Amino acid sequence: MSGFLFDVCFLTIIHLLENYLFGDIILGNKTLAILKPDCVRKNLIGEVIALITKNGFKIKAMKMVHLTKDSASGFYEIHTGKPFFEGLLDFMTSGPCVPIALEKENAVADFRKLIGATDPEQAEEGTIRRLFAESKQFNICHGSDSDENAEKEIAHFFSRNELLNNFGL
Repeated sequence: MSGFLFDVCFLTIIHLLENYLFGDIILGNKTLAILKPDCVRKNLIGEVIALITKNGFKIKAMKMVHLTKDSASGFYEIHTGKPFFEGLLDFMTSGPCVPIALEKENAVADFRKLIGATDPEQAEEGTIRRLFAESKQFNICHGSDSDENAEKEIAHFFSRNELLNNFGL
């Protein structure tokens, strides 16, 4: 086999392997949760994680971080220019938070149902926000709103290496 043909075959195999590892296996049926600074301050991390796992989610990656203004601005870029944007940045940088990559069939929709409406007064009984949140602004946790955003959001907090290590591949 010529050197060029070998290189093309090798690169194709690498590309297929990356799609296999980082596509369906790692990012399929995933969502991102963030236990926000109010959750951490209230020492509710354990209770919230217990509810998450009790509802069938598997934790694939988790860490505690203190967001910088730049990191928070990048994460919430979609809200730039909205009236609540600066307050959101101030809140998300006010203390540590806990991003968690979760896995479950239908992860995005199921997690959004579990956390409930942004306004805890409108959230259904038994949801995380109904149980623990103070207000629309201090609402305990974030959940991805689509599969596409889940992929981007997970990548914001976790490297491919971190995800691979947690999958035991």
